[in-house]
Amino acid sequence: MVNKKILIIEDEIAISDFMSYSLSKEGYIVKCYDNGEEGIKALEDFKPNLIILDLMLPDINGFDICKKVTNTFNIPIIIITAKCDITDKILGMELGADDYITKPFDMREVIVRIKSIFRRIELTKETVENKSEDVITIQKYIHIYKDERKVLKNGEAVDLTPKEFDLILFLSENKGKVFSRAQLLDSVWGFEYIGDTRTVDIHVQRLRKKLDRTKNYSIIETVFGVGYKLNFS
Repeated sequence: MVNKKILIIEDEIAISDFMSYSLSKEGYIVKCYDNGEEGIKALEDFKPNLIILDLMLPDINGFDICKKVTNTFNIPIIIITAKCDITDKILGMELGADDYITKPFDMREVIVRIKSIFRRIELTKETVENKSEDVITIQKYIHIYKDERKVLKNGEAVDLTPKEFDLILFLSENKGKVFSRAQLLDSVWGFEYIGDTRTVDIHVQRLRKKLDRTKNYSIIETVFGVGYKLNFS
């Protein structure tokens, strides 16, 4: 198995050196940077499988880095910070971070959490490969199982209503196509449905809340003046 690559962006050299040493002993390939700018540049060249990110960096706010990574790449992030404020934890998770650890920490816990993230990714990959004939993948982290009428987000099942599932399935099976609210109402709810197009808007809002990784980028795109389409990229 190819060794996983981990990028550490941490301005406290003693901490990054200790993490690098510990993770290297576990078989990971590690690169460390003490500022956000160099860490971001390393994303393209190093192509890490996971990022350990300190929020308190000298040049760039860690939240901004988290936002940039989740909007551009599909790389899991573990946030590490000295702050204990629950607001920071919630914001980090909302921006797409996969886990959160507060300093001081036990390196054994960090390693366990890293292994857990990689294990979840592998399980998701295996599930997709075994079910490739009836699965639709959106942006690498959402998998729609048509026959089982099931949706996984980052490997975890998402609780959707029957019509929410019908709507996301219809959009996913019509990749790149834009549909008006009336077209979606007819196609998903049926011509005999008695209601208005606000029904579509409500279901789109619910799907965004359940499926989007961040508040700043949605898998269901609003095409102003027309309707909606699904973002696969």
